[in-house]
Amino acid sequence: MKHSWEELDEYRGALFAGQWPTIPEMFEIALSKFPERNCFTTFEPDRNTLSYRQVHEHLLRISGYLIESGLNPGDRVIINGKNSPQWGLAYLSVLFAGGVVVPLDNQMPAERVTTLSCFCEASFFFGDADVVDRIPEEESWFGMLKGACSLKGVAKRCPSIMDVRPETAHEPVRRSCDDLAAILFTSGTTGNEKGAMLTHANIVSDVYQACDGIFLKVTHEDVLYALLPLHHSYCCTAVFLEAIKHGAECVFGQGIIVSKMLNDMKKGQVTIFMAIPLLYNKLLAGLMKKVKERGRLAYALIRSLMWVNGILKRTFRINPGRKWFKALLSGLGMDHNRICICGAGPLSPKVFHQYQQLGLDFIQGYGLTETSPILTLNPISKFKIKSVGMCFPLVDMKIGEPDLFGVGEVLVKGPNICKGYYKDEANTNALFTDDGYLRTGDLGSMDKENYLYLKGRAKNLIVTEGGKNVYPEEIEDMFQLYPQFEQILIRGYLEKKDLKAEGIEAVVYPSEEYFKGKPLDGLEVRKEIEQVIHDVNQKLVAYKKITKITILDKPMAMTSTRKIQRNKVLRTAQSLLHI
Repeated sequence: MKHSWEELDEYRGALFAGQWPTIPEMFEIALSKFPERNCFTTFEPDRNTLSYRQVHEHLLRISGYLIESGLNPGDRVIINGKNSPQWGLAYLSVLFAGGVVVPLDNQMPAERVTTLSCFCEASFFFGDADVVDRIPEEESWFGMLKGACSLKGVAKRCPSIMDVRPETAHEPVRRSCDDLAAILFTSGTTGNEKGAMLTHANIVSDVYQACDGIFLKVTHEDVLYALLPLHHSYCCTAVFLEAIKHGAECVFGQGIIVSKMLNDMKKGQVTIFMAIPLLYNKLLAGLMKKVKERGRLAYALIRSLMWVNGILKRTFRINPGRKWFKALLSGLGMDHNRICICGAGPLSPKVFHQYQQLGLDFIQGYGLTETSPILTLNPISKFKIKSVGMCFPLVDMKIGEPDLFGVGEVLVKGPNICKGYYKDEANTNALFTDDGYLRTGDLGSMDKENYLYLKGRAKNLIVTEGGKNVYPEEIEDMFQLYPQFEQILIRGYLEKKDLKAEGIEAVVYPSEEYFKGKPLDGLEVRKEIEQVIHDVNQKLVAYKKITKITILDKPMAMTSTRKIQRNKVLRTAQSLLHI
């Protein structure tokens, strides 16, 4: 089988010199093949599309302005805004000028923006107008920057990225693929931000591995949808940069607002959709609710056809479901969709299976910010529903100190592995084993075909009185299809202090939409939550059963990819229920 990166041989020596192209060189390869293809598109409010040639003209203009503003190779540049073509232009322009991009969460408080900007010694700042304007005037660091531009909107203190012009033309600054391309501050569930240092080779090698062989098949005719925040490596690599690698079109989403999302997907005729488990769960629940509203007969017919289509896809590799369910999929804006991708957390196999039955090809993946980010993908032609996918071909993955069931910490080496954390020697040293493998902090096992099966985070492991290991994420996944739950977190609590044995606690924030008009701390809500947990307990072995419920009256803090920040969940709550 020919690997995707073998195509680089025809461009090496002409468009780039290293083992891998830099990100600007990857763009230039696509430009050489598809100059008039759609590159960036937004529907805000009307369609606005830039071709690869037009994007390139903007990149030369903006990067020239950065160079004339005094940006030196290796200088760090903050990018802090919502998804937009301007965000994409800023990202690529910084790299064209030889700089290092430092994308930040646009929801981040101003004081954290200040702290991280000072920590990385930023030379330039790109931000949406509201982001720039909420930085206090007295912040000395902002005035000491070499320059700043607004992305979306008109800022009071700096020009728009669409208006700046260099005095003369400038060629792109050539960098090595081993040079630093990005510093990504992890917004993990522990809340302790660390700046992962990723080189051009780290990121580009991950892009190429994702589309290798049996994994993600993308062409220049595809339309990818950047819905999730682009400051997060998941969407940036798997959508934004994957689209550029193929000369495909990238549609920029307007936030996770269902009405806007459906509008974007329909108008853009999106063919590859990437999201997180929470969104896929909500879309499926909404779809099946509408089917049920048609009556029992219609619901039974649809579910029967789904079952039949699942059998036909799995056994005979045929997929009549695309025609059978065209009207249903159109309601989700997915009638042009070829592939759904799920990451940033495990998707329940039941949900995965139902999308497959509806005729959609579904890929689940796994990775970390520190790994650029993708490490595994579940191939369409050979997916295993309980696995997060097959290890990438250039990644050396092994299980450290496996137990009797083959479960241990997932350890990895490869070209997409970060160099460590920015100005953080202690955490960098702790990140790697003595023989150079990156510690993922995740527990899992592998089968003979290099498929990975995740259990959960090592730090979240619960050890019961009988010495049994319980992985909270496995229990949390069982609640994905219950509409009564907006959020659920499983954790251990000290059940017997003398034995230091842990019991299983469920921390629940009920769905306000489901329990509309009812007090969340009321008896009716409590009884229904208790009944659902009782039903799930019936499916669990004795040592995994939930023995304590904590019902919250406000939601738990979440990351930008909708993961609960476990360290911010209080040990006490307004309503406690022991069962």
